[in-house]
Amino acid sequence: MNYEVVIGLEVHAELSTKSKIFCSCTNEFGGLPNTHCCPGCIGMPGTLPILNRSVVEYAIKAGLATNCAISKYTKYDRKNYFYPDLPRAYQISQYDLPVCVDGFIEIEIGGVKKKVRIERIHIEEDAGKLVHDEWDTGSLVDYNRSGVPLVEIVTRPDMRSAEEARIFLENLKAILQFTEVSDCKMQEGSLRADVNISVRPKGSEKLGVRTEMKNLNSFRAIIRAIEAEAQRQIDEIESGSRIYRETRRWDDSKGVSYSMRSKEEAQDYRYFPEPDLPPVIINEEWVEGIRQSLPELPEARKNRYIQEYEIPPYDAGLIISSKVLSEFFEKACSKTANAKAVSNWIMGDLLRILKERIMEVEDIPFSPECLAKMVDLIDKGTISGTIAKKVFERMFDSGKDPEVIVKEEGLEVVTDEGALLEVVRKIIINNPGSVTDYMGGKKKALGFLIGQAMKETKGRADPQLISKLLI
Repeated sequence: MNYEVVIGLEVHAELSTKSKIFCSCTNEFGGLPNTHCCPGCIGMPGTLPILNRSVVEYAIKAGLATNCAISKYTKYDRKNYFYPDLPRAYQISQYDLPVCVDGFIEIEIGGVKKKVRIERIHIEEDAGKLVHDEWDTGSLVDYNRSGVPLVEIVTRPDMRSAEEARIFLENLKAILQFTEVSDCKMQEGSLRADVNISVRPKGSEKLGVRTEMKNLNSFRAIIRAIEAEAQRQIDEIESGSRIYRETRRWDDSKGVSYSMRSKEEAQDYRYFPEPDLPPVIINEEWVEGIRQSLPELPEARKNRYIQEYEIPPYDAGLIISSKVLSEFFEKACSKTANAKAVSNWIMGDLLRILKERIMEVEDIPFSPECLAKMVDLIDKGTISGTIAKKVFERMFDSGKDPEVIVKEEGLEVVTDEGALLEVVRKIIINNPGSVTDYMGGKKKALGFLIGQAMKETKGRADPQLISKLLI
């Protein structure tokens, strides 16, 4: 309680260009090892990089969407460092003249809005991937990822909790997805973050000594790493020990971090301008053309959902956190007049089942039109809310149209008064205590009797008709 946590992020996002940054090799994820590479990717002597124009455009788009100023003159630099999986033994990156500077993303926490400043967005190439042979003492390298274009988004140390960092990352992820700068598939390494953490006494303006956690690729890991590292630093300070500036590795399965190496300074990388690439001049016409192509951004879409579909801000915020989920919602709403019901099903059963089955939003097995049809079946009284839950589960299992499921399984609401009257009489006979309570003025007893009738009909009865017949 006597300390304040200070957090800054370095977020790496793989760009969704069709080809790599300095050659024409495919940027597609996966494939057999070393099949998405060429002499340039693997650093063969005599090969030269040729800059992919789309990479610069995607970086500018990311900068505009995060309120950055776009540099008119930018260049590329060699970052000299031993990367076992980067064949040239240096990385082509940007040092003192990044493509985007001085931006911000607004987050909301506890009902209060706050700006998290972005220091810079720069372009660089990704490294390959080491695969350690568990049966031998060696390691194998896959160069498919080598040369994949990245933007690194570096924030100021403006966040004060793991929750603020999570919200910032969710907002950033949504922006990158909506602008189609990156697909942000964390499970494929398209979005990963290095977290810089320090602690200081509350009220102090001086920053503490920071440590860095490398390549965290899930929100859960990021939150746990921040909380654990902050507590470790506090414990060290309280015990009279020093905090060292270092890079640490987070073990999410054990919930602990380990020191990897002392943290490098900029001079340790021995940056110098990349001699094989000319500087890039970015004129205002180019920037303005990209600005005009920007789609509706997440915050604007959230406000539109609140106004147009009359759904709560919380629901709207969760729906726009994923481009795929947002598009699913809009397509469903275009097929039914009951947008609130669509939102309720997404917020409730859809996200619950996805979580239970460890599925991604991209894996939803039925179409938005199917959800809209199911909502209309409820509104028309064809099926009850109880039966709808069963239909929803069947849609998840089979991907079938809800109308087909209802017809095949005979799930239509029973509206035959004669048949329901027999059920009602049975419920009255079997529950004399509740009947007496109701007749004695305890109105809640009627709800119990209705529930028993719905149970008897396996949820297929019309609750309003059951209530009328019971009374």
